[in-house]
Amino acid sequence: MTTPVSIRIETAFQAIDKQAWARLGGAARGQSDMAYNPFVSHAYLSALEESGSATAKTGWLGQHLLIEDEAGGLLGALVCYLKNHSQGEYVFDHGWADALERAGGQYYPKLQCCVPFTPATGPRLLTAIGTDPEATGAALTAGLQELTRRLGASSAHVTFLPEAELESFDDAGFLHRMDQQFHFTNAGYGSHDDFLETLASRKRKALKKERRAALENGISIDWLTGSDLTEDIWDQFFAFYMDTGSRKWGRPYLTRRFFSLIGERMPEDILLVMAKREGRYIAGAINFIGEDALYGRHWGCIEDHPFLHFEVCYHQAIDFAIARKLARVEAGAQGEHKLARGYLPVTTHSMHHIAHPGLRRAVEAYLERERRDVEAMGDMLSEHGPFRKGARQLREGEEIE
Repeated sequence: MTTPVSIRIETAFQAIDKQAWARLGGAARGQSDMAYNPFVSHAYLSALEESGSATAKTGWLGQHLLIEDEAGGLLGALVCYLKNHSQGEYVFDHGWADALERAGGQYYPKLQCCVPFTPATGPRLLTAIGTDPEATGAALTAGLQELTRRLGASSAHVTFLPEAELESFDDAGFLHRMDQQFHFTNAGYGSHDDFLETLASRKRKALKKERRAALENGISIDWLTGSDLTEDIWDQFFAFYMDTGSRKWGRPYLTRRFFSLIGERMPEDILLVMAKREGRYIAGAINFIGEDALYGRHWGCIEDHPFLHFEVCYHQAIDFAIARKLARVEAGAQGEHKLARGYLPVTTHSMHHIAHPGLRRAVEAYLERERRDVEAMGDMLSEHGPFRKGARQLREGEEIE
């Protein structure tokens, strides 16, 4: 096993060697035992920066921690940004910022370790094959705390990390936060009808009716991936993204160039579900294809039709996951409406280093209460799922026998 030798900060993700990055666990298909996660690929992260979506100008200044051996070989990494706002993170800390500033402190800048604008769980303590993950994780965690101190940042936040990485941050004194998403788990279904058979009769009939209604008015659905992703298709999808994004949060985060770059660099990892009526596309959703999961991200439309959002974003994602034999669908942040469509609550995790002692004490007390509430809500929602009594449901991560 290789021992980490030195740690440095890289502000420009584009400067990190693509081949070296691909040897980190989860960052490329077939490179390690860890399942490939498209959001930590070099293609995705570099596109965010090169497109102008996540840059110093938009409040995402790269502070990526790299662990290297004596020859400069990459042994581990932690994707990190220095931020002067809390937008595009999906783990909300505005109340923490307000509390510190009312007390005369300064919350920004802060450090954020995540994939910008992407509320999907994935590896954060990235480790190269043959490197001791515990030693690398400990070094990266300590490096993050030291970087917080040197920059005079109020805090460091590691969001949407897997349970396997919690211990490294817990050992360093980070505070644990929990939240919930809704995921579909594929229990080895041969078709969407097989999945529907596990639902209570009333729920099954309701979903069948919903799907029929969504495709009224001559609407059809196309799956586009790989070479289907032309610039014309991206122009159409970007119009959907801008229309919906502008109405929801004012200014969408991703630029038009971002979609061109990912279409060029990772086309086989992308699924566009596009709805067509009278010969033109009227709505669509972008998904990313991991080794064992389909990740739903953005939706948009230029025509409103009943239930079309549910069809394009949730039902079609289940169809695709079953067809590709993917273990699950992660349909993005929040959304209890997903429960009735076969998506069950799953706990997500984040870890937080708070430098200010008073704020740390207040946040620690708050998180203890919040974790209890999240667990209780998860139990309650699971009991109200659409599945019929006695139907065998896999928990996320459980192997299909």
